[in-house]
Amino acid sequence: MSHLHAIAARSGAGLLLGAVALAATPAHRVPGDPAAVSAKLSEWKVELSERTIAAGTVTFTVANVGSIPHAFEVEGQGIEQETGVIQPGASATLTLTLGPGTYEVYCPVGADSHKKLGMETDLKVVAAKGSGASGYGASEMSGSNMAQMSGSPARGDNVQAIRVTGGGPVIQILPGAFPFPDSAAPILKQFGDEREGLESQVKNGPYSNNVTTIAGTFTFTAWDKGAVRDSVDGVAEFTSQDGARWKLVLDRVQTKDVPHHPRFGGVILGLYYHGNTTVHTPLVPTIKSAVALWAFGHLYKNGALVTDNAMVHVMLLSRTRRDGDFALACWDCSKNKIEELQLQILPGPGEPKFDAPGGFLFVNWQKSSSAKPAS
Repeated sequence: MSHLHAIAARSGAGLLLGAVALAATPAHRVPGDPAAVSAKLSEWKVELSERTIAAGTVTFTVANVGSIPHAFEVEGQGIEQETGVIQPGASATLTLTLGPGTYEVYCPVGADSHKKLGMETDLKVVAAKGSGASGYGASEMSGSNMAQMSGSPARGDNVQAIRVTGGGPVIQILPGAFPFPDSAAPILKQFGDEREGLESQVKNGPYSNNVTTIAGTFTFTAWDKGAVRDSVDGVAEFTSQDGARWKLVLDRVQTKDVPHHPRFGGVILGLYYHGNTTVHTPLVPTIKSAVALWAFGHLYKNGALVTDNAMVHVMLLSRTRRDGDFALACWDCSKNKIEELQLQILPGPGEPKFDAPGGFLFVNWQKSSSAKPAS
């Protein structure tokens, strides 16, 4: 469940981000006049016209060129100021007086979920010079910024990993109506070209209360290694509602964008999203996830290979379904225990739908667990 445009680099957040554009020449201003920095916000990056400026007053002109709401925050050296939420196509200004030092610039929307997805960068403020020069070329960038530009993790090789074991009742979710259409409706309006497709899923989609109890196992290990080096190793086996035996082997993550909004890939640990967070589809309650990953899988049915390119989305997330009938029980489930393991399997690009209701497979392990794998 995620989303096909060009590969972009990212720094240790499990997804791929566009490189930050830099001004080609230094900016100059009359002493005493505010510096002017333009910023562009989109999924999932923050682009600044200047990455190094002189100390003093600066006015940021911030444009949301993405397709969902964003905001702009500057934090550091005792300062933490932000704009209000900026709708797609709109802009805002923020004027601050900044002393020398390094400042974090990011999007705070979704309790910093947008920031975790890569909407962050640094702004370097240096002591004012007599000439009032306020910008420098790429050669003046710090080592951490160069790491971001090259796609290497800014944190070095600090690899994060998680091992997940499915447990508890196993259910298959079949196509049906979304239980919270009134809650999702205002958020769907923000989704542009994808709105029509998402609205059709409100009436008959994969996030429904049309469920059946089945049996199966799922265990995997995922590594968040940064940029395009994320990896996964796991196997899921289950018997679907029609008695078919399915086996999924995961051995490689999806490092390009996959066709959903807004464009994820790889492994992401610790994310607050869905629902009303404006991160990904609102057709899922708001949740926190211990891990979310996008992968390609080898899919077998009754021992025969169906495809080597099944598109797979996995989340270990806040419990969204209640015991007994396994109906979706909350629109905001972010405070619930993280124990629900979701596995979604879709046909690869250009491949026929699976021989299953709706042409997809959606299986939950309701009481699952995670641990740090042995090194």
